[in-house]
Amino acid sequence: MDKRTLALFAGCILFGILPMFINPYWTDVLNNVGLYTILALSLNIILGHAGLFHMGHAAFYAVGAYTTAILNTQYGVPVMYTMPLAGLLAGIFALIVARPIIHLRGDYLLIVTIGIVEIVRIALVNDIFGLTGGANGIFGIARPSMFGFKIKKPEHFFYLIWGFCLLTIFFMHRLENSRFGRALNYIKEDDVAAEGSGIDTAYYKLIAFVLGAFWAGMTGTIFAAKMTIISPESFSFWESVVLFTIVILGGMGSIRGVLVGAFLIIGLPELFRELAMWRMLVFGLAMILMMIFRTQGLIPPPPRKYDVLAYLKDAIKPSAASAEGGAR
Repeated sequence: MDKRTLALFAGCILFGILPMFINPYWTDVLNNVGLYTILALSLNIILGHAGLFHMGHAAFYAVGAYTTAILNTQYGVPVMYTMPLAGLLAGIFALIVARPIIHLRGDYLLIVTIGIVEIVRIALVNDIFGLTGGANGIFGIARPSMFGFKIKKPEHFFYLIWGFCLLTIFFMHRLENSRFGRALNYIKEDDVAAEGSGIDTAYYKLIAFVLGAFWAGMTGTIFAAKMTIISPESFSFWESVVLFTIVILGGMGSIRGVLVGAFLIIGLPELFRELAMWRMLVFGLAMILMMIFRTQGLIPPPPRKYDVLAYLKDAIKPSAASAEGGAR
């Protein structure tokens, strides 16, 4: 085991025992950081890897949370059982709304996605199908249980949320190094060239939307169980702005960047609560400085490296072997 892996392992252990040394308030702050990290990582598929300016991610989060809340309070389905369905419905919703707009680019797509999150919020306020509870939302969502253990305290949620966060990081890491991840990166750099090279850009963009929404929907289940009450104001446009900012600030397409961005945007303001009146001013100033001096984000993803010589050797060997066979 090299020194870097050892340090990472030690850091994870230290972070894992933190709830034993801090009070429930700070544990809950870490829980919020974890939730936003998972959500931002799901947005990172769409924004960071595919380069699609999407500012309506809270809509998918809301679909997942409301699915869990309705199934649990009205039909008595255990919370954790609703998680796959919450993700699935959020993914289907993303497929339906993204299909007609997937060819839009830049600011045009951004504006349409802002419209989506507002339409969802207004539909929830108006108690669509008599299921969403209107502006008051849904009360009395049960706490989740796993293997007979009821999760109800902040330290319990700490391990649930950060455990799911670790799973998300593993999945995202595998995704970005896959053929699918490389195709998304190609589309982000130049979608015309990607299409010219035979990549079905509309298909890949659509799948990126569905995957991001699926993961956001499952995160909505954890949020609903943690809060036990949800309302439309929990999924406002501002939530989408915060997620968008975390990805941009940390570095589009970077898992480490998203982690750092979530700690800075969600965790850091809690350390400076006495300066709350200056918070937005500092936030705006930081974003301006970022756009001038660090446009790629705090921790941008490292450039991809390909062993061209090894590829050429592999390509030449079969040709040489077939030539020798022909000569014999």
